[in-house]
Amino acid sequence: MATPFSLGRVGQVSREVSNLDRAVEWYRDVLCLPLLGDYGNVALFDVGGIRLFLSHREDDNTSGNSIIYFLVDDIDDAFAELGARNVTFRGAPHLIHRHADGTEEWMAFFEDCDGGLLALMSKVAPRPPTA
Repeated sequence: MATPFSLGRVGQVSREVSNLDRAVEWYRDVLCLPLLGDYGNVALFDVGGIRLFLSHREDDNTSGNSIIYFLVDDIDDAFAELGARNVTFRGAPHLIHRHADGTEEWMAFFEDCDGGLLALMSKVAPRPPTA
């Protein structure tokens, strides 16, 4: 019997940037992502086992870039830490969805060094009822 086809986990995400040297510095120093390699025309970072592939784009069109959602344990702490590093947020963390079990999903959107959109994402366990 043949094994059914299924895709594995995501291995790499690609993002185009206007200035690769500036982007390498920003993703490495501001977001503190480990740099796997800088090869002149592309750079690779590790994001929790998924590679982030940055390449230089020739024009100012960022419409091809997807939003990268960074999962964090405490969205308020991450928001404060990145704010202290002068990251531009488009608003405070806010509730996106409440699951049937009470778990909440919160997000906060911020800009990279080109003004492209990125996001923090956090799941908050349901709180026990207060008496």
